[in-house]
Amino acid sequence: MKVAVRTLCEFAARHGDLDFRYTPAPSSEEGIAGHQAIQSRRGYGYKSEYLLTGECLGLELSGRADGYHPHQGRLEEIKTHRGDLSRVREHQRALHRAQLRAYGALLCRQENRKKVELVLVYYDTGRDKETPISETASAEQLWQELEALCAKYQAWAEWEADHRERRDARLRTLRFPFPDFRPRQRQLAETVYRNTLNAGTLLLEAPTGLGKTLGTLFPALMAMPAASQDRLYYLTCRNTTRQLAVDAIERLRAAQPEPDDWPLRTLELVAKDDACEHPDKACHGESCPLAKGFFDRLPDARAEAVQAGTTLTRDRLAEIAAGHQLCPYFLAQEMARWSDVVVADVNRMFDQSALLHGLIRQNQWQASVLVDEAHNLVDRGRGMYSVRLDQQRLLRLKKTAPKVLKPHLDRTARAWQGVIRDHGDAGDAAVFLEQLPSALTGSLLGLVSALTDFLADNPPDLALQELLFESVAFMKLADSFGDHSLCEFRREGRGRARLTIQNLVPADFLRERFAAASSVLLFSATLNPGIYHRDLLGLPEDSRFTSLPSPFDGDQLQVQFTPRISTRQAHRQASAQPIAELIARQYQARPGHYLAFFSSFKYLNEVAEVLARQAPEVPQRSQQPAMSPQQRRDFLDGFRRESGSVAFAVLGGVFSEGIDLPGDQLIGAFVATLGLPPFDAWHELLKDRLQRRFGAGYDYTYLIPGLQKVAQAAGRVIRTPEDEGVIWLIDDRFLKPPVRALLPGWWFESPVESGPDGVSGSG
Repeated sequence: MKVAVRTLCEFAARHGDLDFRYTPAPSSEEGIAGHQAIQSRRGYGYKSEYLLTGECLGLELSGRADGYHPHQGRLEEIKTHRGDLSRVREHQRALHRAQLRAYGALLCRQENRKKVELVLVYYDTGRDKETPISETASAEQLWQELEALCAKYQAWAEWEADHRERRDARLRTLRFPFPDFRPRQRQLAETVYRNTLNAGTLLLEAPTGLGKTLGTLFPALMAMPAASQDRLYYLTCRNTTRQLAVDAIERLRAAQPEPDDWPLRTLELVAKDDACEHPDKACHGESCPLAKGFFDRLPDARAEAVQAGTTLTRDRLAEIAAGHQLCPYFLAQEMARWSDVVVADVNRMFDQSALLHGLIRQNQWQASVLVDEAHNLVDRGRGMYSVRLDQQRLLRLKKTAPKVLKPHLDRTARAWQGVIRDHGDAGDAAVFLEQLPSALTGSLLGLVSALTDFLADNPPDLALQELLFESVAFMKLADSFGDHSLCEFRREGRGRARLTIQNLVPADFLRERFAAASSVLLFSATLNPGIYHRDLLGLPEDSRFTSLPSPFDGDQLQVQFTPRISTRQAHRQASAQPIAELIARQYQARPGHYLAFFSSFKYLNEVAEVLARQAPEVPQRSQQPAMSPQQRRDFLDGFRRESGSVAFAVLGGVFSEGIDLPGDQLIGAFVATLGLPPFDAWHELLKDRLQRRFGAGYDYTYLIPGLQKVAQAAGRVIRTPEDEGVIWLIDDRFLKPPVRALLPGWWFESPVESGPDGVSGSG
């Protein structure tokens, strides 16, 4: 069995407590630059990224040592850090040393050496300082240590090999859990299967009603043995779709012969806030009882988890963790290494510290990545690589902070004042800066170092931790600031300034993530045009786009247009009356449940008030700003009542997508907007940046994102083959060919005909 040296050491050489007290770490870019800086200094004969392989107790080991100087008999492992080296925890140092000594054992066997000098080089990227820790070891001693590590792993490796064989055998004969596919679902499954086998990247527009969750998971699982894939990651942008994936795998398991003998390990990864048992405690053994001795108790918990036979959901993992007095969140992190399928949020693959991406690279896995509701990934990607720095947080803490932190807080506060002097004349309007303020970013270095030292030696302080994490996040993105992002300064009053690094083009960060995967499938009901997602997400140039036919008949849906109504900003007030009349006329012709979408709460309320005055017999209700979860449930429950009503909602809000209202729960939708973002300074800057980069500034900034919202919202109407309904697209621009081309094609399978009162219809 093939095993990476780092994986071997993480399995067999870790012991003692969990210790996740923050230590200032370089960004990945700084780490790479630090390695290259040291390697470039070593001179003639030095070999960097030196490949080492060997077999020990039946395990095929491999890894790349950071540097090897054959003439000096010197093997180096480089670890980058920031600040005081004593903040690198003991368990981390032990792991670093174990890895270096494993490399030393392989080197001596590979190069036929009797001894080797081993040097662990800690490099402070901030101060350009090397701290070498050197020792000389014999080949015999090193090999004995390596055999001891491999002996701990050997039984597990045999177990894993047997598991892989049983898993692949079951997946080759996987049964679909229903007697037959839904209409068009077989075509969906075949497309997914071929993409996995071909190790392709596919943008798949799959209309509502195909059964996308099972229709993608089933073929992707069946293809894993044929494609020799190690892992499958099903990634979601919403918690509700994550649960659908977990349910689909359980349904697959129940449909197989001998469902209790189910060798597919499936893990549901949840956020730390949803899994942590002691949110008031810091993640180290001196604070949290579930971190104390974590690695000593981990082997038994890990063994129980891999034999669970059912999906490792949050609740199931919590049970296992409780039985071994372990932290359930970090047990889940460990099980991500040993699970065949991981269902998780997209950030686990794509954000700055993405666990799944790191595991793929470390273990050189062949992994299949499925992204559900992928039309959200552009905005989610921007959010992952954006960060805000808040003056108010700093000033609040400055009043009560310990004395040792005062000088650093004062320096950062003065730096804030400098930014305000330079850019505060604009009042509360946004100011976009060409460069980051150097004095402020410089002051954060000292502040982070001081906060780190203080928090390491004192009880947890959540307010100080939040300031630390905010500052570190800002510094990391400041290190890679470029034309993919912009810097926005805004001041909303005395002591209330904000500085934000806002990502515009997530492609520059996500490209590496996609490249690490063996096959990629991004699917949604709204991915047209594919080139938009390819450009903004950094997908490979040879990525393909496929749009599957809808399972629905055009006769199920009437699409109506309003060529005489404009919802442009200048015409909004005048449009309220005709829109209210249209809603009343439609409801009176066919009473039932309707959704009416508007661009803002202000616009929504204006039309609702006119409707209430002129047609008080039409029942109505409205979405409210900042609704609680219970209020949202109550709003959705209203669609299940026998008596109908017109429910007003904001386009792009919580009721625009991700809700299922089949049958009579929803028989129509009014969309009184193209969904275009506001034409403000930020979006104009985005448009200019995207025009320079891709030559499609207006479409990429306004038109495509807006019409995706329209298609998602209107897509609530037809959910099953039995549904029938109507969609009113309220704006004269919907009739323009470039706009219609971005809406689902099956809506317009029948020719457009002129209707009464100058209204046109289709379908």
